[in-house]
Amino acid sequence: MVLKTFNVHEEVYKKFSGFCKAHGLSMSKQVDMFMQTMVEEDPEVREDYLEKLERLRKGRFIRVENFAKRYG
Repeated sequence: MVLKTFNVHEEVYKKFSGFCKAHGLSMSKQVDMFMQTMVEEDPEVREDYLEKLERLRKGRFIRVENFAKRYG
């Protein structure tokens, strides 16, 4: 791991820092993961996520022609 310095707008930094603190996230890890996704050609997807997605796709759904009319 290397230590790098970046220029970031102060307001953006404050908002992101607050977001990370509120969600118990490591700010540097989030930046690292973002950079990885930007340079990977075929990002890895966790198997459990794919299984959950497939279960959702097979779920029971109600066809709604007019959402506003049905649910007002």
